Amino acid sequence: MAETALLLINSCVVLESLLVEGEWRIEQANSLAAAEKKLQEQDYPLVLVVIEPGQHETLHALIAQHANSLWIGLIQRDCLASEVLRNLLAACFHDFHTFPLDPDRLSHSLGHALGMAQLIRRHRPKMPAQLRFIQGESSPIRQLRDQIMRLQHCRLPVLVTGPSGTGKELVARELHYSTFGEESPFVAVNCGAISHQLIQSELFGHVKGAFTGAQSRKIGKIEAADGGTLFLDEIGELPLEDQATLLRFLQEQSIEAVGSHMPRNVDVRVIAATNIDVEQAVANGGFRMDLYYRLNVVRLRTPALRERSEDIQLLADDILAEVRGGRVLSFTHKARQAMQSYGWPGNVRELRNRVQRAAVMCSSSFIEAHDMELTNMDSLLLDGSLRAVREAAERQALLQTLARFPDQLEEVARHLAISRATLYRLLDKHDLL
Repeated sequence: MAETALLLINSCVVLESLLVEGEWRIEQANSLAAAEKKLQEQDYPLVLVVIEPGQHETLHALIAQHANSLWIGLIQRDCLASEVLRNLLAACFHDFHTFPLDPDRLSHSLGHALGMAQLIRRHRPKMPAQLRFIQGESSPIRQLRDQIMRLQHCRLPVLVTGPSGTGKELVARELHYSTFGEESPFVAVNCGAISHQLIQSELFGHVKGAFTGAQSRKIGKIEAADGGTLFLDEIGELPLEDQATLLRFLQEQSIEAVGSHMPRNVDVRVIAATNIDVEQAVANGGFRMDLYYRLNVVRLRTPALRERSEDIQLLADDILAEVRGGRVLSFTHKARQAMQSYGWPGNVRELRNRVQRAAVMCSSSFIEAHDMELTNMDSLLLDGSLRAVREAAERQALLQTLARFPDQLEEVARHLAISRATLYRLLDKHDLL
């Protein structure tokens, strides 16, 4: 049997005698700095570390940088009285052992950890180089990736549907880069954020003097996307009269700027997205059937976060890595449990919102469940006053709607069926401004 290289950080004389000769090849690092150098030079499936007092922040940062290895801690039993070290063990380590070491338990633990490390590496699919935005390893996400890869050599229109906050624009970007690469333009248009009076000019552009204030020629979003992708987000919010104009462009692949009668041919791949039930909108007369068939040539659906719960930890860790800056931060075990049991009505957008806020507001190196404001409503109902329950529900509704409509306070107020003045009062009350 070939030896497996195992990295031991800090000295441990008794360990070598406990490991079966021929199965393990122990390589030692006498300090965390030396361990960092070795981990950069070689990929170790397992790392054992004798945890010494005062090292937790540096050790935490080292583990975060080399999370592909499974880490096993060796610690003096009385050190477990430290809450900081307990949090470190819970958040970052696959297993831990206390001195004096139990040979049978250690051997079993290392064998199990090695098998787990090999299983993870063997079955973790390699993400194709083209796919850079869609993260996760759950079955719905793997299926979505497969669908995107099958579309990389075609330029058919695509309709992306799914709940708000699930990453429909990220899917559109994956489709764009897998088809066109880095050089071609990707132009996104939020159809729900442009007034009816401006939609024609925004999409098709205008010539000088076309209307009051048109002091020079302006190219529209469609012309800007020539040779690339036009992403029409919230297509279900487009007024019916503007849907007719868009349909004409899709049929003819040509545009006329406002104030001009000279058509211009464009070569644009169209991807549209919506979180509404498009078929129901067609049946109700709110969406043109002919436009629906033009856009719905290929249909992709982004899953809600609750449908891909096994991705929550991966996504949370990736978001935290983006936003923590130079700080050493990770989630406690209880915070991870809270994330896993929460329903995430705002989906990935809400997860990002909560992690970003927690990374700024938490006062230690470990993010707790309360830092993410993941309130246990069942506990409140049992132990809290009616006023506390109402305020918690009010705050939760605000957070979820803000996550769903970031930087769109008018839309937040409309969705909550309150006035904008009331919204500002509630935001101030809950310290969310």
